Order: sequence, then C-alpha cells, then structure tokens
Amino acid sequence: MSDPVSSESVSSRLAASSAQRIAIVNVSASGKIHVREQQGVFQKIRQHTNTLLIAIFFLIPFINFNGRQAIFFDVTEQQFFFFNITLWPQDFTVLAWVFMAAAFALFFVTVYFGRVWCGFLCPQTAWTAMFMWIEAKVEGNHHHRTALDKAPLSVRKVSKRVSKHSAWAVMALITGCGFMAYFMPARDLYIDIFTFSSGFWTGVWVWFFALCTYLNAGWMREMMCLHCCPYSRFQAVMFDSNTKTVSYDAARGESRGPRKRNKRQGAQTNDSKPAGLGDCVDCHLCVDVCPTGIDIRNGLQYECINCGACVDACNQTMEKFGYLPNLISFTSENALKKGEKPSLWSVKALGYATALLVMLVLIAMDLNSRTDIQLNVIRDRQSLYRVVSSEPNKEVIENSYLLKIRNKTQQAAFYKISIAYDNLSAYEFEVETETLVLIKAAEQLEYPVTVTSVMKDNRGITPRSARDVVTFLITEVDSGGVIDSQKPLSQVSQDSRFFRP
Repeated sequence: MSDPVSSESVSSRLAASSAQRIAIVNVSASGKIHVREQQGVFQKIRQHTNTLLIAIFFLIPFINFNGRQAIFFDVTEQQFFFFNITLWPQDFTVLAWVFMAAAFALFFVTVYFGRVWCGFLCPQTAWTAMFMWIEAKVEGNHHHRTALDKAPLSVRKVSKRVSKHSAWAVMALITGCGFMAYFMPARDLYIDIFTFSSGFWTGVWVWFFALCTYLNAGWMREMMCLHCCPYSRFQAVMFDSNTKTVSYDAARGESRGPRKRNKRQGAQTNDSKPAGLGDCVDCHLCVDVCPTGIDIRNGLQYECINCGACVDACNQTMEKFGYLPNLISFTSENALKKGEKPSLWSVKALGYATALLVMLVLIAMDLNSRTDIQLNVIRDRQSLYRVVSSEPNKEVIENSYLLKIRNKTQQAAFYKISIAYDNLSAYEFEVETETLVLIKAAEQLEYPVTVTSVMKDNRGITPRSARDVVTFLITEVDSGGVIDSQKPLSQVSQDSRFFRP
C-alpha cells in the first residue's frame, strides 16, 4: 500500500508529473504503432462486445422473415424492410427520428461513462482489433512486429507481409460483401462474388467497401480516431465533473520511478518503496498497450478512446508490486480529487434524456400514424366533366379520375373503393367502376374510376356551386368485399373536386 502523503508532497508530485514526458515506445521506425497484447477485465469485455458486434453485422442479412431477408434495403424498388414493417421514401422521417434518438442516446451515455462507445462498440475499433489480431497471428507479438519493420528485405519478411495482407484482403472482401448484403440478396451475393460471376456494379460496390475496410482497419487504424472522427473533437463538451473516464491518480502515483520488488509476487511493502516515489513504477505498460499511443499519465486527452487497456495493464503491475489497484481506473474528477461518489443528477444528462424521450415519442407517433395504403387521386385533365343525361331534374354528370393505390404491406390484399360527400349537397355521387380490387404486396395499382352525380329527389335543396368536394376512401377488406372484424381497419382517404355545368 502507498504511503500517506501531505498536501506539499502531492503538489510536488503533480509538478514533477507535469515536467515528465516519456517517449512512446510502441512506435516502429516507420511511425506505425505496434500495440502490446494485454489481458484483463476490460479487454475481455472488449473482445466479447467486438465479437458480438461483428457476428451480428454478418448474420443479420441471413435472417429470413416471410420469405425474404428480415432487414433489407431495396434501393431499386425504394423499399426498406424491417421484419414486418416496410418503409417507403415518404416514411424516411421515421429513420431521421431513429438516427436523432441514437445520437441523443449516445450523448446521454457519454455524460455518465465518457467515450465508452469508442472503446467498446465502435465498428472502427472492432474491425481494427480484428485486423491487429490477424497481424499478431502472422507476424508475432509487438516486439516481433517492431523488429520485422526494422529488418532488411528478405524472403521471410516478404512471405510474412504477403500472408498478412492476403488475410487482410480476404477479411476486407468478406466485410464488403457483408455490407452490401443489406442491399442485395445475401445468399446469392457471397456466391457471386467469390465465384467471380457478379454483375459489374455489384462487384464495384463490394470491392469499394472492401478497399475502404482494408485501408481503414489495416493502415489508418488510430488515424481515423485521431484525425477523421468528429466525435473525438466534441465529446469533451459533454463531460462534467461526474463523468467516468480513464484517469490516472497523479496524487498517488507521483513521483514515478522504477524500483525493485520482492521475488514473491505481491510481497512489496511500504518499507521497500524508495523514498519520495509514488505508486507508479514507470513500467511504460500503459503506453505500450494504448491503441492510440498516448500516455494517460499526462491527463485527459481527446485521443483516449476509453478502451481500458491501460487500466488492465496498470492493475497487473500493481498486483505484482503489492500495491492497491486502480492507480489508473475508470473514475470521475470528483471521485479522484474529492473522494465523492458520482452524482446521478446532471443538467446535461437531464437535457439529453429529455431530447431522447422526445425523439422516442416522435418515433412512436410517426409509426402510429403510418398507413398500409397510399392513395393519390388525379383528375382527368382532358375534360372536366361529361353530360350523360340532360333530362330536367335527372341530369347525370360523369367525372373521371385516376387512382394510384399502393399496397405498402408485404402481403397481397383486397381493397374497396368508396366515396363520401357532404350530405347537404344537392347531388348524390356514386362510383360506377368496379369497387373491389386486388393489389399485390408492395405494388402500386393505377386504377381509372368514373364517378357520376344525380340530383337528389328533395327539390328543396339548391345547388350551391358548379363543383362539389368528394372524398375517395380506400379500405382493406376480405375477398368478399367485407371489412375483416379480426383485423384493425386500414383505410386512407383523399379529397378531390367534382365538376358539372
């Protein structure tokens, strides 16, 4: 355990910490960071979450629902399928609300747990870890990889590099197929790509995303987090004094310095610690295991992705020296400096939670207001009306319309066409065309209809104008034209004008 320290001692250690800057030792001569392999609690969580994320990404396109992919973005037909929900271009507001809700959910989590998304769930982090795992299997640990970078060109070096990049290319190609499988039939896509029988544009898009994966996860790696990701630049504004981030306890760790430990692991005592030194033994492991190559002992930095690798490495060292764990830990500023427990109350968290709740309400309202039928009524533009009969008090007028009816469901359905009008009108209106139609799943039917008007028998009603407002109603029914009482009513309406002399 560490010695008690006075305020003067703490101040001197903090001053020493600010003066110290260590060189990043896990960077090769080419400037590439070779991350040291690390095991521990947080790394197990990372491995499991990354594995789950990648597995979900590849497996979702193979889930079937009602004879098709459960989640499928059919760009050609402008239909997005989410199990039993079909979204059309006019339903894209739902997707907008979903993306906004996801953003506010991320902000809400960030207030409490910092940049935890980047460290444990970000696809860039997951794919980078997978490519680094392949690299380690082919070229060896970080010492071997650094030595291989410095080694002169040889058959052994070329063979290892060719093997690594070949494995990366295959993984990148599979990833490109996995991405495009959300837009094309997945089972056919993989076969077509790997048998070189795909269409031109299919191949272009798959290889495009494969190239992006190869460059991002294989070559750019931490550069995406440091220079390309906008989240790293503005995530700090969401932090407050209660936000948990990966932090170094400088008051306890400084002044840092190497020292010997007893042969028996964990046998270090206060008496064997050199005078004037804190718990940090300056082993550099926290730097070696960092995927972005920073030294967490220099304080909070935007490059930190909160992956917890340095926490696991430091706790491993503390255990060997018999010191208390969590010299580096997930903790808040208040807990680190004042010893206070993190408060659940935060104005920022309340604001983000309110915004998230509003987005969820809007999503529910938008989904609830969706109908399974889309109707567009277009009047005949060639003639406003036709006089069928001009007998006194029995005048019959016809108007023609084109109904564009879209079945937005994933099953064929029968629809009944009816018309509604103002009871105070001097005329009665009737649809003369067949009123029961069958529309296939996700099909739009262009259906011409004729509406006639006849003056009512009540001679006391005087026509108010040469046109009336009529409302077309499209209602889902059974094959006999009767509304199915076992199903909720699916109906859509649109107003139009009926003209007469």
